[in-house]
Amino acid sequence: QLQASGGGLVQPGGSLRLSCVTSGFSLDLYAIGWFRQAPGKEREGVSCISGSGGSYIYLDSVKGRFTLSRDKAKNTVYLQMNSLKPEDTAVYYCATRNYYCSGQKDYDYWGQGTQVTVSS
Repeated sequence: QLQASGGGLVQPGGSLRLSCVTSGFSLDLYAIGWFRQAPGKEREGVSCISGSGGSYIYLDSVKGRFTLSRDKAKNTVYLQMNSLKPEDTAVYYCATRNYYCSGQKDYDYWGQGTQVTVSS
């Protein structure tokens, strides 16, 4: 089970930290991916952290602004989002699959989304 939270309304240039709280499995064995879907657009992959702890940022537009981390004791993966821009507005989802990061079609379980709105 996964539950994403931490979204909200933030001004451009602000920060948010999204959390994906997991249960029922070990983060050492499963990858957690973050995805987002903006209104009228297809869902896209943002980042992923694998079972080994290796993290990847997929979107060039967020590199240098978004970072991924995990706290295995809390079974939680975090997406720290800094210097937010209006184009980051989207529903953000976390999902999981077995150990390795991959394309979104390969993820087996999805949490509900959390809305991020960047606006002045």
